Amino acid sequence: MLRLAALAWKIERSPSVDVFAARLDAWLAQARAAGADLVLLPEYAAVEVGATVAAGRGAAAEVAETVARAEAIEAAMASAAAHHGLWLVGGSLPAREGERVVNRATLFAPDGRRAVQRKRTMTRFEAERWAVSGAGEPCAIDTPWGRLGIAICYDCEFPPIVRALVEAGAWLILVPACTDTPAGATRVTISARARAIENQVFVAVAPTVGAAPWCESLDRNHGRAGIYGPADRGFPADGVLAEGRLDTPGLVVAELDPAAIARVRRDGAVRNHADWPGGDLQAAVISPA
Repeated sequence: MLRLAALAWKIERSPSVDVFAARLDAWLAQARAAGADLVLLPEYAAVEVGATVAAGRGAAAEVAETVARAEAIEAAMASAAAHHGLWLVGGSLPAREGERVVNRATLFAPDGRRAVQRKRTMTRFEAERWAVSGAGEPCAIDTPWGRLGIAICYDCEFPPIVRALVEAGAWLILVPACTDTPAGATRVTISARARAIENQVFVAVAPTVGAAPWCESLDRNHGRAGIYGPADRGFPADGVLAEGRLDTPGLVVAELDPAAIARVRRDGAVRNHADWPGGDLQAAVISPA
């Protein structure tokens, strides 16, 4: 049994990594008090640090300042996970790997181990304005609760990516998200719910929220935190296990049982998982190290 918390993170000014870390620490304390085992943060939440430092210099400078602090941001996330005894998916952030900048999400274990999932498919905004490159294959990650998968925002809109994670053994898909329009938020939420139905898995979404007119790269943020399952026997008729209010910061928490996934795949009214038509994409299996 896994108690999962998905966080809708309000973008605010963080003039240093330490300020961001203090905000993160406060949220993780709330999650720990709610009994969470694992916390999911949004895509690009930490860009607020680079955006605050580079205020007035444009989106490219905001991203560059975040990239320059990526190692320190990830160290702060690792420290927070250890301090609170939580597993933490630190959303995602732009980071330099060799000659390119990628969008990567890191799962931090409380004992210091890490596993990384890089975003595979770039939105136009990322590719054309931020010069972020798609990178990496899907990876199902071993944890004490079984294998989990991460599909960063736009990646969850592509069934073969999530299916590859599921076929590698993931029973829960974590979706860090950052969308700047209600339409984008709709695409991510509906896609997450569709992936839960068609694969008979749990899917959780954690978005950035709120207006930040001082920040060119994250000036508008729309979405809702949510945790979804198959709309079938043993689950709510709409598949919604927990869901926050639109554009409202805060945690949503749900108790997730991998045995419930096994039961619905075996005894559900439909057998979406078994009846999947197949595909070519395959996911690797990795362990935090």
